Amino acid sequence: MKQQQPLHIYNSLSRKKELFKPLNPNHVGMYVCGPTVYGDSHLGHARPAITFDLVFRYLQHIGYKVRYVRNITDVGHLENDADHGEDKIAKKARLEVLEPMEIVQRYTIGYHKNMDALNVLRPSIEPHASGHIIEQIEMVKKIIEKGYAYVSNGSVYFDVEKYDRNFDYGVLSGRKIDELISNTRELSGQSEKRNSFDFAIWKKAESGHIMRWPSPWSDGFPGWHMECSAMGYKYLGETFDIHGGGMDLLFPHHESEIAQSTIANEKSPVRYWMHNNMVTINGKKMGKSLGNAVSLDDFFTGNHPLLEKAYTPMTIRFFILQAQYRSTLDFSNEALVAAEKGLKRLMEANDTLQKLTATPNAPNQEIDRLLKACYEAMNDDFNSPIVIANLFEAAHIINAVKDGHTAINFEELELLKKLFQVFVFEILGLQESQKSDDKSVVDGLLETIIQLRQEARARKDFATSDVIRDKLQALKIVLKDGKDGTTWTLN
Repeated sequence: MKQQQPLHIYNSLSRKKELFKPLNPNHVGMYVCGPTVYGDSHLGHARPAITFDLVFRYLQHIGYKVRYVRNITDVGHLENDADHGEDKIAKKARLEVLEPMEIVQRYTIGYHKNMDALNVLRPSIEPHASGHIIEQIEMVKKIIEKGYAYVSNGSVYFDVEKYDRNFDYGVLSGRKIDELISNTRELSGQSEKRNSFDFAIWKKAESGHIMRWPSPWSDGFPGWHMECSAMGYKYLGETFDIHGGGMDLLFPHHESEIAQSTIANEKSPVRYWMHNNMVTINGKKMGKSLGNAVSLDDFFTGNHPLLEKAYTPMTIRFFILQAQYRSTLDFSNEALVAAEKGLKRLMEANDTLQKLTATPNAPNQEIDRLLKACYEAMNDDFNSPIVIANLFEAAHIINAVKDGHTAINFEELELLKKLFQVFVFEILGLQESQKSDDKSVVDGLLETIIQLRQEARARKDFATSDVIRDKLQALKIVLKDGKDGTTWTLN
């Protein structure tokens, strides 16, 4: 493999960085909680997708074969993440007078479109919860047989108190049973449970509930936590290497997954738990439930009162990668503009790099040090901001060579090109904002406009020449007249 030093990952289970040792030396199993598809994708969806895309890309780059499973939640996720209320997708279907699976299809397509725009690689497997009802029922049966769940009025609840006596409910989140008792509020349907903190692994469907399946206990649907346990087991086995998701899923979702899987499969399901932190706006979590979510389509078009302008998908990707995945990321137009400028600087440096020529016996620019530093940053819990800092240092060298302040030899020039290709494009997953075909069209159009302006100047029609210049400037296209002709740049 290509790894230059041991890879360390922060494990939410142990609450410290650990040396990564997969179950199989050459293969990695990774499961990431995907979206509940009942609305437009927003920045909160983009962060885990980009975070674990970075992990996926890097693990493959250093030689692992990765089976990456990212689920689609399309059943069982009730309002307020509770065991009562209306299914989020069924509610959306009722409001829009559609079938639930029409809602699922529409927003899954939208999610994929947004992820493709952000250059997020598709996972190896993308299972839907609704397509794995049988597997979930079988897991519920196992838990009942082993005495850690009970049937009540057609619903099945996990016995958290019994589990905690023999294992440790709270091993991931640090929550304790006493804390759960004091903090759990009384809910409708609570009388079905032996304890307020028990959670549903199968729910009897109420009258009028659209999404329901037959089971030994009732016509109903699986509890929200059950889908990931069942699908993780099906595609990755009883124990797999990495389970990821947003920090908001740490409790109760991932905590409950551990409990379910530990009983059903008689072993802990995951070796390394990884959680990206939240995206905030004015210090508050950004999300649909809080009413402050900005959709990705809004970011791309600028069509939202919180946005001062539109931002490209690559600006959003770069903005997210500028923060280490475990740190909070606070949204602001100022931060996005800074990300836009930083991304432009890197892309312009890469364009310049391709045009540089080597000088024999030029001084050593220590490009090997920068390359090594980028690997060290990735091996230190996927520290993308440190990678970006090193790439900016490389950009400074590129510009210094271009301006004639220094020179670079052939070997280091090739190493510099490798640095950009590997880390800017392959690992960070950044792209030029325009496709090459589109760029050619734009270049051709501007050349034509510049030629028309030059012809007007030749005729001494300076009024037309100035109009062309001013209209282009209004589009942030700046013309620069020089002895070798007219060039243009985007301001």
